[in-house]
Amino acid sequence: MKATPLSRASKPRPALRLISTKELPREDWLMVRKQGIGSSDAGAAVGLNPYKSQLELWLEKTGRDTTLPKADPHDEESPMYWGNVLEPIVAWHYSKRTSKRVRRINAVLQHPNPELSWMLANIDREVIGADDVQILECKTAGINGARLWKEGVPEYVQLQVMHQLAVTGKQAADVAVLLGGQTLEIHRIERDEQMIARLIELERKFWHYVETDTPPPADGSASAETALRALYPEDNGQTVDFSGRAGLAAAYLELKAVRQYISEKETREAQLKQLLQQAMGEATRAEFSNGFISWRKAKNSIGLDVPQLLKEKPHLQAKYPLLKTGARRFLVG
Repeated sequence: MKATPLSRASKPRPALRLISTKELPREDWLMVRKQGIGSSDAGAAVGLNPYKSQLELWLEKTGRDTTLPKADPHDEESPMYWGNVLEPIVAWHYSKRTSKRVRRINAVLQHPNPELSWMLANIDREVIGADDVQILECKTAGINGARLWKEGVPEYVQLQVMHQLAVTGKQAADVAVLLGGQTLEIHRIERDEQMIARLIELERKFWHYVETDTPPPADGSASAETALRALYPEDNGQTVDFSGRAGLAAAYLELKAVRQYISEKETREAQLKQLLQQAMGEATRAEFSNGFISWRKAKNSIGLDVPQLLKEKPHLQAKYPLLKTGARRFLVG
């Protein structure tokens, strides 16, 4: 696929316009993204995205993500859906508040350096005719996501924007975030050459994993757990001998010790909880000088008694079977 220089760029080495996205189907756009590391991939590529691990990103870039859970862009209860719906509104309100004009680029951009051709970027808006800022990144955060913005722009978003500045050669970007559907904050991120150099170094290491088809190490996150189950869904019945591998043997011993420690702490937690519950008796709440505890009965709810239903009407199980795919269980002996 031939890339052409992005028009109207103000830098000697402008980003390349890899492909137009104006009428590009979503499936084709996702395939283009697999050709490199996009700006929204930057945090995950360097292991600093709280929602996605390096291993999950590696599965996507190597085409092994077919069994991973996929976000439905039409699911009205997903953050991604509302992010797409509200993006034009955030951009419009940014222009209203700052008096800066913005426009879409409608292209996947590529780093102009052939050695960094794997660095790609999608930009929400280009800021027109402003000397102090050239890029606008639009974000939305709900009640839960807003906590990540309490101290400013989250690290993984900073990396996303710095990746965009690296690809485009631009000097600054504004991040406009709509918090809780009613508070708009605007944060300025200036180009940082040292940060860009470090980001490129770490991204290059991740891309080497992709090019050599080598999975990166799991990081202990829920994302990595999901990725491992997708990468190794079946066991082959064989036994491997790790007794001669000092690193893995040490990990096994530490795992056993950690699990024992957790078990002891969970037992102590239960003892303390029950001590307080017994002291409360029928009380709803107990006050302390530095806090409180409550023990409140939840409202009654009505569910479906499936075992009783199948006992009285056993033919329903044959008529409405539900296959539950078996998952690998990890046990420590």
